[in-house]
Amino acid sequence: MSTGGSAAGRPEDPQASSGPRASSGRRRPFAHFDWNARSCGLHGHVTYAPTETALAARLAASTPAGTAWRCLRCGSYVVGSPRGRGPAAEAPIVLRGRALRDAFILRLLAVERGLRGLVLLALAYGVWKFNGAKASLQQVFESYLPAARPLADRLGIDLTETGPVHTIEHLFALTKSTLVLVALAVLAYGALELTEAVGLWLLRRWGEYVAVVGTSVFVPLEVYELVEKLTWLRISASLLNLFAIGYLLWTKRLFGLRGGHRAFQRQRRGESLLEVEQTAMLQATPQSRAEGQGIRSVLR
Repeated sequence: MSTGGSAAGRPEDPQASSGPRASSGRRRPFAHFDWNARSCGLHGHVTYAPTETALAARLAASTPAGTAWRCLRCGSYVVGSPRGRGPAAEAPIVLRGRALRDAFILRLLAVERGLRGLVLLALAYGVWKFNGAKASLQQVFESYLPAARPLADRLGIDLTETGPVHTIEHLFALTKSTLVLVALAVLAYGALELTEAVGLWLLRRWGEYVAVVGTSVFVPLEVYELVEKLTWLRISASLLNLFAIGYLLWTKRLFGLRGGHRAFQRQRRGESLLEVEQTAMLQATPQSRAEGQGIRSVLR
């Protein structure tokens, strides 16, 4: 059981919804989408009872049904025992608001990287198998190509000038050692994509760095392919990769951008419900102010 509002006298949560707003005449998808409520609806509320008396008093409220504890994610008061207890410094790190949106986008990118990595691994295996059966495949190709020529002539198609035939003939012309190198290169690329996928899905900072560096390395190749021939697939892949690079650099403040990792950590702490309550404690009584300063120094 949870209550939707804040108890009287509580500081206003910057992540909480501010109620209905006047329409500006332009519809914006997800403008009023509550990432906190969505996450709590899927995974349940996150309540925590700190051992610091003053801070615990700010996170609890008395109701006719019993004591209610404030959810560290959505800010609602939930009746019942808290899910965790302990010092404020040991409270779970709870993603809220923009952090939840960022996590959703990163995991979408992780799925895309994972699918791409699996396709590349399958391609590497195909090249390796082709290398082992190259002689027999070439014999089949050379026997079936003349048989298909009469039908192609009726359709007005010159098989010797088509792209797939040129590609197959080019593959047969490659040496076994070259095909092994191609298979290894494709395998390494697929492993890189899967590494990016794991890091992004787990929301690890190293995964964000690997994704930016690994994607940026292949940007010149993508530009070359676009100059050579424009296709919707190539354009879409390039735009997606450029979006991923820009998004990660800007929102995650990688490589020292926008203050770097320290500024990123300060932003996350500023979005924490515990941080909001501790700031309110600093403006309260001298005794609560002293305790709040002590908690803040421990958390930082």
